[in-house]
Amino acid sequence: MLGAVPSSGHVGIDSDTILSPASGAAALRAAGAVVAAVDAVVAKEADNAFCAVRPPGHHAEPERAMGFCLFNNAAIGALRAREVHRLARVAVVDFDVHHGNGTQAAFEADGNLFYASTHQYPLYPGTGAVSQRGDFNTIVNAPLSAGDGGDAFREAMDTVILPRLREFKPDILVISAGFDAHTRDPLANLNLVEADYNWITKKLMEVADASAQGRIVSLLEGGYDLQGLSRSVATHVSALMGG
Repeated sequence: MLGAVPSSGHVGIDSDTILSPASGAAALRAAGAVVAAVDAVVAKEADNAFCAVRPPGHHAEPERAMGFCLFNNAAIGALRAREVHRLARVAVVDFDVHHGNGTQAAFEADGNLFYASTHQYPLYPGTGAVSQRGDFNTIVNAPLSAGDGGDAFREAMDTVILPRLREFKPDILVISAGFDAHTRDPLANLNLVEADYNWITKKLMEVADASAQGRIVSLLEGGYDLQGLSRSVATHVSALMGG
């Protein structure tokens, strides 16, 4: 991907993913922030971490950048935890409005990597059906319909994703924290509000406390209405800090 970064002007990888001369450095810093956060949380230098990074990552597949995403930051963080820190079981939970096809592709053939997603369906990138479960049944998709709000989101988390996450018992939990399911966001049609993000953050912290010594690394994915994004990030970080 770095070889595609132009020295001037702009280059399109696809219609959504446009590179400028600074794109490579931005992507490396985003991935590096997640690596540093994993290191800090495992070393107990931080209770947990939130990485306010762009570009996002969850659409980037192992061999292809796409959908605003250059490197898959969540997958990089998960593999850092496993390969460097020897944490055997790593989970990623993704509540971006779009399905994280790249993370699913990176995880689906490995029984010690767990990926779960709520997302509007059908919607870009077209993946994320319930039937997509991975080779070891460690992929969990809980699609939502256009117009769904907090009640449907919480039911999907409570009845589908959280039970499977508890059963998996991760050693560290990575959150793909996309806030474009917010009711103000222009890119899709879900109607979450700040209270929903506060609720799911606390629920995920409970799971991390039970099996992962509280280890959570959260990273920013989507979110394209500045007011909705800022308020949602604030409530998410507040919950991570115990608020």
